[in-house]
Amino acid sequence: MTTYVIVGAGLAGAKAAQTLREEGFDGDIALIGVEAERPYERPPLSKDYLQGRSERDKIFVHPPGWYEDNGVDLRLGVRATRIDLDRHTVSLDNGTRQPYHKLLVATGATPRRLPGPALYLRTAADSDVLKERLAAGGRVIVVGAGWIGLEVAAAARLAGCEVTVVEPEPTPLHRVLGRELGDLFAALHRRHGVDVRLGTGAAEITGTGVRLSSGERLAADLVVVGIGAAPDVGLARDAGLDVGQGIRTDASLRASHPDVYAAGDVAESLNPLYGRRIRVEHWANALHSGPAAARSMLGQDVVYDRVPYFYTDQYELGMEFSGDTAGYDEVVYRGSADDLEFVAYWLREGRVIAGMNVNVWDVVDDIQELIRSGVTVDRKDLPSGPG
Repeated sequence: MTTYVIVGAGLAGAKAAQTLREEGFDGDIALIGVEAERPYERPPLSKDYLQGRSERDKIFVHPPGWYEDNGVDLRLGVRATRIDLDRHTVSLDNGTRQPYHKLLVATGATPRRLPGPALYLRTAADSDVLKERLAAGGRVIVVGAGWIGLEVAAAARLAGCEVTVVEPEPTPLHRVLGRELGDLFAALHRRHGVDVRLGTGAAEITGTGVRLSSGERLAADLVVVGIGAAPDVGLARDAGLDVGQGIRTDASLRASHPDVYAAGDVAESLNPLYGRRIRVEHWANALHSGPAAARSMLGQDVVYDRVPYFYTDQYELGMEFSGDTAGYDEVVYRGSADDLEFVAYWLREGRVIAGMNVNVWDVVDDIQELIRSGVTVDRKDLPSGPG
């Protein structure tokens, strides 16, 4: 019997297992996950679920009985410790070895950490703890003004906490969006009562708060750190797979060994649209790359060239972002940034390379088509809404 093994029981891994069955694979599937929870989606952990607007059972990818019903051997609370490429086995921390014919590594990423007592948000258990702490109120310091940090700050304010955000960059989301759009998010949070401290970092986290790099001390009842995540590549690197910013793959998501594939946050995949390898941490990448990797494992002709996509909800702002702003030389707005209802386009040499729609809906396909086309655009013709 042919056996496919998936290491990493997150969204990418679960969707890969589902796709293998949907595509007619009738061999054995082992889905191995280090967490005790069955596969779930992560965006609600910093959005609706954290804010108490959705129930816990909504986060899961499949109902409890799906794995048994579909012949997927789901092993939870088990860590893969070694991949032997020559013997085609995965060693597990329970002392067993799992043979495979083909292997998908979807181990995700882990939060970057700072010394000192703080909470981090990556798992459902993390979200449960954070939700309980926010419900208690008090003073919250969020270190890092990236997507997770800002979403946590919004949840904390909605819970009635006194919130300070600390970020060493000149604006929130500076490396992703640039100054102008970063300023918009700073202003949004300040309007909701968040003390946004920019151009200063956390030099020390103590039991009573944070000492800033400026020397100032801020008191807190809770410190939450959101300074990004690092791909969990240790297993792959130790096995001798080619690793850079993630597990390097070709456009079909095949790693440097012909029987090993990578998907989700951990993969640094060749994207023909950009002509280079990119690593994308967002939900949509896990949702789509898991199935793409599964089809590739089955020998189908797969070219994974999706436009990166991300969404966020903060207070009254709902946003979708497509593309990659690297190397942009101009930002063009359509609509009203003051009213938080607009589309922003990042251009490079007259071509759209990224777009962000804020409280404007049903335009993502249009934006992504402009990015894919690579055509030089007339700025006045850039759409501000559907169609």
